[in-house]
Amino acid sequence: QVRLVESGGGLVQAGGSLRLSCVASMDISSRVRVGWYRQSPGKERELVASITSSGSTNYGDFVKGRFTISRDNAKSTVFLQMNSLKPEDTAVYYCNAVQFALSSKYDRNYWGQGTQVTVSS
Repeated sequence: QVRLVESGGGLVQAGGSLRLSCVASMDISSRVRVGWYRQSPGKERELVASITSSGSTNYGDFVKGRFTISRDNAKSTVFLQMNSLKPEDTAVYYCNAVQFALSSKYDRNYWGQGTQVTVSS
């Protein structure tokens, strides 16, 4: 059973920073895309950032240069550095890993339990 364990959430004032970590219980160095999603009450889950095994990144439009996703394959860990946090960034942040098979029908999708990020004004 693959596990994704998030950490690093908490309470921070507007303008502050947090660094989230996601440790995977599988090798993420090949054919694995890891992403951070967030969900706040009454809203749909949305992509924050993702990174592929080759290091290609993708960010949600609202990030606008404030967040940076990175990975340490040796430690099977993905980080999300969040700077210039705003109250509207308050949400539960989830780690997601997609393990790509040679045939897409065998792709596997995994989620962590989430970590709460609260930004006070």
